[in-house]
Amino acid sequence: MSEPTRTQDSVRKTITVAAAPERAFQVFAEQFGTWWPREYHIGKVDMADFVIESRAGGRWYEVGVDGSECDTGKVLAYEPPDRLVLAWHLDGEWQYDPDPAHASEVEVRFLAEGEGRTRVELEHRHFERHGAGAPAVRGGVDSPQGWDHCLAAYAGQFAE
Repeated sequence: MSEPTRTQDSVRKTITVAAAPERAFQVFAEQFGTWWPREYHIGKVDMADFVIESRAGGRWYEVGVDGSECDTGKVLAYEPPDRLVLAWHLDGEWQYDPDPAHASEVEVRFLAEGEGRTRVELEHRHFERHGAGAPAVRGGVDSPQGWDHCLAAYAGQFAE
């Protein structure tokens, strides 16, 4: 009997920021390009901005310094200030795959933790949809350079 694969479980990360849920959501979703690490781009040129359109069905994409656009995924749910769900269309080689059947999901919840503090809970799930690339995607986002690094950059926007 083979070992069970770890591609079907979720990667969960939590961070608390010094902001009300409304502000925490706004910075995460509406100002994504201000905190997302610049070195984490998949476009052919350096990244100038990273955009999450503010509606279900919207795009999640990079804007290059030359104005070019490079898709990362789709917005599945946009529910300020509580919840954001994104389809992650990057495969195991960090290339865009437009097929929604091959996309994992990133759900981010914003939960009030007392006056002016928000617990941000991120769950990246459905890695099995990436097929053979699932271990690479899961391993990448669950590494110290993955969501931990990205959420630390996000939390830096709220320095106390």
